[in-house]
Amino acid sequence: MIFKNKKILVVGAGISGISVAKVLQEIGAQVCLSDSKKIEDVNHDLTGLIDSGVSLNFGEQGEAILVDLDYMIISPGISINAPLVLAAKAKGIIVLSEVEVAFQLAQAPILAVTGTNGKTTTTTLLSSLLTQTGKKVHVGGNIGMALSNEAILAQADDLIIAEISSFQLEGVCDFKPHIAAILNITPDHIDRHGNLENYQAAKEKIFAQQDENDFLVLNYDDTKVAKLAAKSKGKVLFFSTKATLREGIFLENHQIVSLFDGEKNIICHKDDLQIKGEHNIQNAMAACAFGIILGLKAEVLAKVLKEFKSVEHRIEFVDTINGIEYYNDSKATNPESAIKALEAFAGGVILLAGGHDKMTDLTQFMQEIKKKTVCLILIGEATARFKENALKHKIDNIYTATSMEDAVAYAHKIAKINQVVLLSPACSSYDMFKNYEERGKVFKQLVKNLKR
Repeated sequence: MIFKNKKILVVGAGISGISVAKVLQEIGAQVCLSDSKKIEDVNHDLTGLIDSGVSLNFGEQGEAILVDLDYMIISPGISINAPLVLAAKAKGIIVLSEVEVAFQLAQAPILAVTGTNGKTTTTTLLSSLLTQTGKKVHVGGNIGMALSNEAILAQADDLIIAEISSFQLEGVCDFKPHIAAILNITPDHIDRHGNLENYQAAKEKIFAQQDENDFLVLNYDDTKVAKLAAKSKGKVLFFSTKATLREGIFLENHQIVSLFDGEKNIICHKDDLQIKGEHNIQNAMAACAFGIILGLKAEVLAKVLKEFKSVEHRIEFVDTINGIEYYNDSKATNPESAIKALEAFAGGVILLAGGHDKMTDLTQFMQEIKKKTVCLILIGEATARFKENALKHKIDNIYTATSMEDAVAYAHKIAKINQVVLLSPACSSYDMFKNYEERGKVFKQLVKNLKR
């Protein structure tokens, strides 16, 4: 696609919107950045953007801004079914996500990771692994750095690693990563996509344009994901913690093993990993699959795996106070992710959960809470529904906190030696915090205050 000299509207003044607006302006497009917020409510500095020549349209978003447009670029927070987007399509305007623009501009191959949970851990680990190739590695997407900016910076012989969400995949058309991975698919963002089928369809776009020269890494243990192999035009490489595979990455006598192109290698023992939980073994396997495809040796993979520590806000060890361990898993914004966090511990967990309720099913989550926790502390908008479900599952040691401060103070008060205090909310954070990062940082600061 050619963007030079085209009239482009970028909708959404977040990290990706601001970045792609600047990138498109710099390559010769005529760009307007639009957002329904008031300009004073935007949390980012727009000075550089304005200086580059990008025009701004903040406040009411009427169809008048769609006149004479060639493209509309939507940020992840903007649904493909938003009224303004549908109006643009009706006028014949091409609607794309920022990720699609990044792909169109990239000279370097893109390696993409998606899934309901584990994306950031896998992407971060993959970045550490692929620096061992000797190539320069650029990381962007759903991980906090705009992919369009990384795409422009990358030279042809570099590598671009992209963490991709379902929101970002909604607006792609030609997006074609050389290697793509789908870690898992469980119910999430149903409020945005409408149902699980639509959510999965968005995820499947990550490999829809691949051909026989590309690779698709899939979780053999996730039935929905494993079945996607039948739709792939690329070469499929599975990973599994449960099955011995004819080809792929799997466990054998508790060792992580790779079998690819007829060559079998032991990478390392699963207990050599510093990151907790079976889901993190799967994340490590997925990252290893990329490394194996790109020619990294088992001993190189092993060295990185053994040194890699947890990503911030993902079952992140915070501190030990009076024999009690505190963990920050603020990134657990859905029940499935929180279940995986609970599974990482033997028991004795004081769980802090709740926040903005996505209205996902809580049955399995409550079953795991009943098995692993000694107390459930609830905060935020989800409190009433979570408590109702907990009582149905005969979970009776429940405390309703008025704030994160109250929740941490109560956990500290009741915790006994060798127990674990775990923040794993199973909800998004927007009722009380700007994002999950802020929620996690507040939790960690409160824990540090306890130690003082």
